[in-house]
Amino acid sequence: MSKIIVDCAISLDGYCAGTNRGPNNPMGGVFGKIHGWMLTQKAFWDYLNIETTETDGPEGELILHTNNRTGAFIMGKRMFEEGEVSWPTNMYKTDVFVLTHEIRAPWKQEGNTTFYFINDGIESALEKAKLAAQGKDIRIFGGANVVQQFLNAGLVDELFVHIAPVFIENGIRLFDSIDPNVYTLEIMEVIPSELTTHIRYTLNKNKNTSTRL
Repeated sequence: MSKIIVDCAISLDGYCAGTNRGPNNPMGGVFGKIHGWMLTQKAFWDYLNIETTETDGPEGELILHTNNRTGAFIMGKRMFEEGEVSWPTNMYKTDVFVLTHEIRAPWKQEGNTTFYFINDGIESALEKAKLAAQGKDIRIFGGANVVQQFLNAGLVDELFVHIAPVFIENGIRLFDSIDPNVYTLEIMEVIPSELTTHIRYTLNKNKNTSTRL
């Protein structure tokens, strides 16, 4: 059965993106600061279909595990627009559902990546993603507003946060506007490293909280 997972990196002060985001400045220019741990792993570059001299350590195994368990992605329009101009073809290797008000035909890339543009909310996107995932997990990929919507709706089963030892100071926080009463969090795993701290949580829905789907 598919799990709904959020797997995101943040700074020590809680930011997942900087300021002045856009296609010419993805994530507000902070990708290297909070995702630097991935750049040293071959698994990351393999996912982008880019040859590298890097090798995989334990964190490469984390990347491989997350990629292998993911059967579909859900993301917001802003994240899609920032990546559309620079992502390699067939990076995702599965179906991606983009939450947007824009009406647009599916974009099928060479390989097995197809972007579908969903105009009727997170529940519709999740229903379609579950069918596409065929029993594998569904990754809520961002940005922050999309993650917050799924968390507040009580729809997330697992949260994997990678905390980089840097301060961003300004930008977009991942956990702003979160309803603290939806879940009880249980730490499943803590993995320290030189460049980040990985913490995996199970999200147990509180009994007095109804799930929207």
